[in-house]
Amino acid sequence: MPATQKPMRYGHTEGHTDVCFDDSGSCIVTCGSDGDVRIWEDLDDDDPKSINVGEKAYSCALKNGKLVTAVSNNTIQVYTFPEGIPDGILTRFTTNANHVVFNGDGAKIGAGSSDFLIKVVDVMDCSQQKTLQGHDAPVLSLSFDPKDVFLASASCDGSVKVWQISDQVCAISWPLLQKCNDVINAKSICRLAWQPKSGKLLAVPVEKSVKLYRRETWNNQFDLSDNFISQALNIVTWSPCGQYLAAGSINGLIIVWNVETKDCIERVRHEKGYAICGLAWHPTCGRIAYTDAEGNLGLLENVCDSSGKTSSSKVVSSRVEKDYSELFDGDDTSNAGDFLNENAVETSFSKGILNHEEVADDAMLASGLPRQQSFLLYKDESPIGVPGLKTVASFLEDVEEDDQAGTVHELPLRTSQRPFYDGPMPTPRQKPFQSGSTPLHLTHRFMVWNSTGIIRCYSDEQDNAIDVEFHDTSIHHAIHLPNTLNYSVADLSHEAILLACESTDDLASRLHCLHFSSWDSSKEWMVDMPENEDIEALCLGQGWAAAATGALLLRLFTIGGVQKEIFSLPGPVVSMAGHGEQLLIVYHRGTGFDGDQCLGVQLLELGKKKKQILHGDPLPLTRKSYLVWVGFSAEGTPCYVDSEGIVRMLNRGLGNTWTPICNTREHCKGQSDHYWVVGIHENPQQLRCIPCKGAQFPPTLPRPAVAILPFKLPYCQTATEKGQMEEQFWRSVMFHNYLDYLAKNGYEYEKSTKSQAIKEQQSLLMKMLALSCKLQREFRCVELADLMTQNVVNFAIKYASRSRRLILAQRLGELAVKKAAELAITQVEGEEDFRNKLGAGYSDSATEGSQPWCQTQVEKDAEDSGETDDVEEKPETQKPGQNPFSKSANSSDVPAIKSVTSSNQGRVNPFKVTANSKESAVSVNLVRSTNILDNMDKSYKKSAALSRATNSEKSPVIKPLVPKPKSKQPSAVSYFQKKTSQSDKTEEMKEENPKNSSSEAPSLCSQNTENQRPKTGFQMWLEENRSDILSDNPDFSDEADIIKEGMIRFRVLSAEEREAWTTKAKGGTSVNGTEAKKRKHVVEESHEAENQKEKAKENLNLPKKQKPLDLSTNQKLSAFAFKLE
Repeated sequence: MPATQKPMRYGHTEGHTDVCFDDSGSCIVTCGSDGDVRIWEDLDDDDPKSINVGEKAYSCALKNGKLVTAVSNNTIQVYTFPEGIPDGILTRFTTNANHVVFNGDGAKIGAGSSDFLIKVVDVMDCSQQKTLQGHDAPVLSLSFDPKDVFLASASCDGSVKVWQISDQVCAISWPLLQKCNDVINAKSICRLAWQPKSGKLLAVPVEKSVKLYRRETWNNQFDLSDNFISQALNIVTWSPCGQYLAAGSINGLIIVWNVETKDCIERVRHEKGYAICGLAWHPTCGRIAYTDAEGNLGLLENVCDSSGKTSSSKVVSSRVEKDYSELFDGDDTSNAGDFLNENAVETSFSKGILNHEEVADDAMLASGLPRQQSFLLYKDESPIGVPGLKTVASFLEDVEEDDQAGTVHELPLRTSQRPFYDGPMPTPRQKPFQSGSTPLHLTHRFMVWNSTGIIRCYSDEQDNAIDVEFHDTSIHHAIHLPNTLNYSVADLSHEAILLACESTDDLASRLHCLHFSSWDSSKEWMVDMPENEDIEALCLGQGWAAAATGALLLRLFTIGGVQKEIFSLPGPVVSMAGHGEQLLIVYHRGTGFDGDQCLGVQLLELGKKKKQILHGDPLPLTRKSYLVWVGFSAEGTPCYVDSEGIVRMLNRGLGNTWTPICNTREHCKGQSDHYWVVGIHENPQQLRCIPCKGAQFPPTLPRPAVAILPFKLPYCQTATEKGQMEEQFWRSVMFHNYLDYLAKNGYEYEKSTKSQAIKEQQSLLMKMLALSCKLQREFRCVELADLMTQNVVNFAIKYASRSRRLILAQRLGELAVKKAAELAITQVEGEEDFRNKLGAGYSDSATEGSQPWCQTQVEKDAEDSGETDDVEEKPETQKPGQNPFSKSANSSDVPAIKSVTSSNQGRVNPFKVTANSKESAVSVNLVRSTNILDNMDKSYKKSAALSRATNSEKSPVIKPLVPKPKSKQPSAVSYFQKKTSQSDKTEEMKEENPKNSSSEAPSLCSQNTENQRPKTGFQMWLEENRSDILSDNPDFSDEADIIKEGMIRFRVLSAEEREAWTTKAKGGTSVNGTEAKKRKHVVEESHEAENQKEKAKENLNLPKKQKPLDLSTNQKLSAFAFKLE
C-alpha cells in the first residue's frame, strides 16, 4: 500500500520550521520563525496549543516531558510538556543556536551555534557542560550516537565531524559539504542522523545522495540515491526500527529507502515544491511529519507498512531470478519488453514511484507487451522460499562489507531504480464547495459571505446554531436559527435563505428555504431529496433556487417552493452561483493530470426565454491550482478565483472568453498570506476581499475587515506609459461590457455611465495616438484611430495635420471616410429604432420637409472650407494644451440638444432652428467638423450627383450623413468645430428672409439663402485657379476631387495670402450687414404704428431680433463652437 500524503496546512510564518513527535507519538510539536511552539494533536487540529518562546525559534526537541528550544536570544530554553511552563535556561551562546537534540535517554542535550561552538549540557544539572571546539564556521546540525559515545556534527566550513564526547576530541572529519559563511547561505542544512538502537551507521545527506559511514571504522559503506533526486538533500531521519531511511530535498522531494536492499520504496513530492527543513518519524507507526521553509506542516501515512519486509524479499528473489534469466536469454537484453519487465520488478515492490501501484500494471497492459511468465511466477509464488531469501540477503551483505565501493551491485541497483511509468498522474477531483464558505470541519465557520450578508455556523459543545446577518438591515433584521439537522451548505439573497443538509441513516438530504420576502404568513418550505441523493451545491437567483445533487442532477425550484425543470449535469458538480436570471454551474468534465483540475462551466439564463450561453466550455485555471470562488459581479458578470489568487471575468465582448483581471497574490506581503474574495464590482472597479495573515480563510471572530483591491489586466510592459494606457483602455472596455448586456436584455442603466466610459476610452486612444506620433509610429496611429469613433478621428486628423504629418493625416482621412460610410449605413437602417430609443420626437413630415434646406445649407457650409483653414491657423482657435475631453469642451452636449426646438413655439432664440431645420442643423455641424476630410465624397457619389441635378449652377458638394433624430454627432463634433464670431452668425441669420425660415417653403429658403450668401475666400480663389487645377490634373472628373486639390493648394499658400483672399471675400459682408440692420429698424418702426391684427404678424418677425446675451448664454454658444465678440 503506497504512502498517503495528507494536504499540508499552515503552521507558522514563512521561514525555517522544525518538527518532532512526543515520546508516545500522540502529539506533533513544531516551532517556527514567529517564535511560537505549537502542539498539534493531529494534522486536522484547528486549535493547536501555542507557546511563545521568543522572537524566533530555530529548533526544538522533546523527550521525557521536557521541551527544549533554540531561540533567537542566543539561549537554549527548557519548558515542561505539555503545559508549556518555562523551566529555565540550559545554556547560552554569543549568537544564535541553530540546532538542539536530545541524547538517547533524554539526560543530555547537544546544541550547535553560529559561534562555531558545540555544547553538551546535562538537563538536570546545567552546570555540567562540555564544549566541543574545532569547527571554523557556524554549526549546522548535530546527532547523538544511540550508545552515547559519539556526537556527529556538520558545519558551514564544509566538514562533517564525529566527536568523542568523553574526551571532547574529534575522532574523524570528512570534507563533504560546500563551504559558506552563514547558515542562511548554506545550500543544505545537512541534518545528519545515527541509525537507532545499534548506531551502526551514520547517515549524512551530501548533494543528491546520502552517504552512510560505518561506526568506528568510519568507512563509507555505500550511498543511497535515486534518479528522481534533482536537488540537494537537506535532512535525513531513520525509522524507529532502523531499517528505513527518509530524506527530504530542497525542492520538496521526500524519499524513503530500505537500507538493507538500498531500494527506494517511497517518493512523495511537496505540493508547492518548497524545501523540506523538518522531518520526524513517528516512534511507533509508519507516519512521517515534515515541515517546509514556508512554515507549512505536512504528514505522510502508511509509510513502509507491515508488508514492507515481504515486498523487499520478493524484490531480492525477483532480482536474482532476473539475473539468472539474463544468463539464458542474453540475446534479448536489448528487447523493449525486457526493459519494461525490469522496471515492473521495481514497481511491484515500490509503492512510491508515483504512489500508485496499480497504474504501473495498467500501463503495462496498455503497452501491449505481456509480462513474462517468470515475473508472474516469482512475484506471486516465491519459489525460492524463506531460507533461500535469508541466504541471498546474507550473501549480499557480505559482498557489501568486502567491496566498499559497491561495484557489484551498482548495475542491479541502477536497473531497479529506473521507473516503469513516468507519465502524467491523475489528479484527485476537487470536492464540491460553496463560494464564500470556510472548511466544513471547523467548529465556527462561515457558511456563506456574499454581497447580501453573512451566514455563520456554530457547532460546538455549547451551541449548534446558525446566525444570519445582512449588510443592509433594511432588507431584513438578523436571524438566529437552530441547526438541529446539521445544515452544511447555505446561500443568501435579497429574497430568501437557502439551507441544505446531508442525508443520514434516518433522514434524507433536505433543502430548506426561508422566504423572508414573501407577502404571506408562510415563509418556510422544505423538500426532501430521493433516497441516496445528497445535495452538494445550491444557489439562489431572482425568483428561483437551484440545487445540484450527487446523482448528477440539477433541480430548479421557484422561490416559493414549486418544483420546476430538472436536467442532468455532465459531471460531478464543484460549485454554483446565481444572479438575477443567470445560473453558473462548474463541474468536473473529466480527470485532470499532474495536479491540474479538469473543470467545465455552463451558463444558463432562466428568464422567459430560457437559453444556454456557455455549453460546458472548459474552465481555465492556473497550472496545479483548483477553484476557490465562483460567482457574479454586482452588475451580473460571471467571475471566479483559483487557488493561485488569479481572478478571471467573462469577457462578453470577446466571444464569452475568460480574462484574468487581478492577481491577489501580488498584494500579499508574505507567501503564506491570502486574500479571501467575497465580492466583485465593475462600477466602481473593486475587488472586495478579506486579508488572511498566514491562512487561506478568515476566522469568524473577531469579525474580519474587508479590503478593496484594484483590478489590473496582465498586459506587458505596464511600467511604461504605453503599457499603462493600453491596460487602462482595455480594462475600461471590458468593465463596461455589462452595459451592452443590460441594454440587450432590456434592463435599465444610467446612460451617463456609458457616455463617460466612451469619453474615457477615446481620451486614452488620443493620448496613445499622440505618443505614437512622437515615436514616429504612424502605422500604429492608424491602428489606434481604427478604434476611435468617427468624431474623434476628425480630431486625430487635425492633430496629425498640425504635427506636419501629412501622410498620416491622409491615411486618417481615408479611415474617417470608411467610418462615415459605415455609420451612414447603420443610421439609415436603424433610423426608426434610434428615434424610439433616444426619444427625440421627430416627425416624419418635418424630416422630409427639411431635406431641400438641408442640402442647400450643406452646400453653403462646404464652401466655407477655406475659412476653416484660416481659422485653424489662428492661435485663439484652441488654446495650447487644452484638453478636448475636458468638461468645458464637452459642455457642448447640452446646448447641442437644447437648440433643437419645435417650429410651433412662439418666441425662440435666434440661434435655435425650427422643426424643418432640425436635421439641417445637425448636417451643418457635421460638415463643419469634417472639412478636413477632403475625400469624404467618395462614399457619397449618389448624394453629390443628386445635389448637382438639383442645382446645376452651384458647385457640387458632399452630402452629409443621415443624422440621428436626437443625434449625438453635434455633441461630439463640437469638439472639433471651428469657432465663428457671434456677429458673423447674427448677420447670417439677419440676411435670411422671414419667409425663408418657415417650413411651408423650404425650396424657396434654399434659393434665397444661396443668393444672399457672399463668396468665401477659398471659393473666390478656387474660381480663379480652377483652370490651373484642371490643366494639371486632366483626369479629374468629379467636382469633389477639384475641391480637394484646391484645398490642398490653398493650404500651401502663406498666411498673408490666405488672409488677403479672406478679406477680399468679406468685403461685402459688412455692407450686407448694415443693410440688414437698416431693414430691421424699419420693420420695428412700422410695427409700433400698426393695430392689434398687425401685431400678430410682428410675432413672426421676432425671431429675427437680436436680444442681449448674458454670460451663461455666451458660454453655451462658446461650447457650441461660436466665437464670442
